Amino acid sequence: MARPLWSGSVSFGLINVPVQLVGAVRDLDVHFRQLHEKDGAPIETRRFCAEEDREVGYDEIAHGYETDDGTMIVLTDEELEAAAPRRSRTIDIDAFVDAGEIDPLLLDHPYILLPAGETDGVRRAYRLLAEVIEASGRVALGRIVLRAKEQLVTVGARDGLLALTTMRFHDELRPAADVDTGGARRPSAAKLKAAVQAIEAMAADWDPGDYEDRHRVRLQAAVEGSDRVEQVDDEDAADGGGRAPKSTASPDIMKSLKASLEKARAS
Repeated sequence: MARPLWSGSVSFGLINVPVQLVGAVRDLDVHFRQLHEKDGAPIETRRFCAEEDREVGYDEIAHGYETDDGTMIVLTDEELEAAAPRRSRTIDIDAFVDAGEIDPLLLDHPYILLPAGETDGVRRAYRLLAEVIEASGRVALGRIVLRAKEQLVTVGARDGLLALTTMRFHDELRPAADVDTGGARRPSAAKLKAAVQAIEAMAADWDPGDYEDRHRVRLQAAVEGSDRVEQVDDEDAADGGGRAPKSTASPDIMKSLKASLEKARAS
């Protein structure tokens, strides 16, 4: 089991459940180190003062905020500390909401909450909270101070465990009105019907095991000197994965929709 990132308790009403926070995802990316191509020596990152052209230590580093007009406002450690959230070891639940009401774009990073302690009382309280949340079909909304930052979170149930997901605040999402769509007209009813048919023909049951990270497979194959990378490239070529379609000045949407529908039905 991963090392706990945080320990505290989930609290709502008169119920207080001691928990530990662990990561819910694994980092399976292929990581590389930067090397000097000439001799293979590792590359180091150092901090230099642009004015004095010398390396500076962490104790000499201040924090500056640049305004729109280019003015640099320097904040002291005391000012930053005063703005920091109050340190807390409690996830205070504010409300229970329908999970379907939460915009998926607001969800950020998933974690697992585990019972903190081996006593029967702690485990019973944890099991009660997990089963109540799962039975309600809702998720709890609360806040947690994690890595010196207060974050909004949801607490739900997954496979008998409590699952916590950090969230973005609503004003962090870019409004749809700010996105330029080019002023395109609404599609005709015939085009909408053809598009819906194409989507329905491609409908399938979701199975995450059907998908793999092809880029990671190719990198691993390259590191291992395997010919597996060629096999994955062949799969990409077969289904067009990773290759952008050629653009045309005036694409025939109906023709493309019909071709997509015929391909979906054939497969």
